Amino acid sequence: MTENLLVIDVGNTNTVLGVFEGKDLRAQWRLKTDKSQTADEYGILTRNLFMLDGIQAEQIKAIMAASVVPTLNGVLEEMARKYFHLKPLFLTPGTRTGMAIHYDNPQEVGADRIADAVAAFEKYGGPCIVLDFGTAITFDVVSEKGEYLGGAIAPGLGISADALFEHAAKLPRVEIREPQRVIGTNTVASMQSGLFYGAVGLVDGILDRLCQVLGKKTTVVATGGQATLVAGASKYKPPVEPWLTLEGLRIIYERNRKK
Repeated sequence: MTENLLVIDVGNTNTVLGVFEGKDLRAQWRLKTDKSQTADEYGILTRNLFMLDGIQAEQIKAIMAASVVPTLNGVLEEMARKYFHLKPLFLTPGTRTGMAIHYDNPQEVGADRIADAVAAFEKYGGPCIVLDFGTAITFDVVSEKGEYLGGAIAPGLGISADALFEHAAKLPRVEIREPQRVIGTNTVASMQSGLFYGAVGLVDGILDRLCQVLGKKTTVVATGGQATLVAGASKYKPPVEPWLTLEGLRIIYERNRKK
């Protein structure tokens, strides 16, 4: 029976799970993060997902997790213990990552951002920038030597759309997508144009400034739920790595297992 690693990335909006068989990502799932879910609900859901992909819970020999929702950490730990008989390894400031963190307070850096940076440097080298489209749009900067230097955090598309709906009485909720034309001829089209091209302009503007600091040889990599939507319209045309965070968690787990 092949031994597998379960990786879990808990974000504010989505929770992404993946199962690695060695270095190969055998299966992955993107779920909505529900802060009210119990350990039993997470356990039953996870095992049901396994069943659909022909994975047996007994094959999971280790669990690695990154979470930016602290209230769910205990729930995940209970789920791992009860349904997999394992103690999960959480990516925390004390975890061995192989990457120096040059942040004023390393504890402030989201675990998912570190996982992204580790995976991007492992695959593309440095200097590189990871562009992650989640609840926020984050820019994570890695030096040529593989040091995490910091970055930038901007509102995500969902937050921007919600702000328009909540604070402007006549503006509706709209689907976030690339509009057919930049000049909207109705309210919905105008909002979609503003949201989409506003995000593209934000991304390119910040990348311009970051690349001025890092140099022309900087590699930009995109990940996150809306990466494909926005990355194609960016002048940087970054490659999209949808499972970059999961890959980073696998690498970090391997580095800690060898310790």
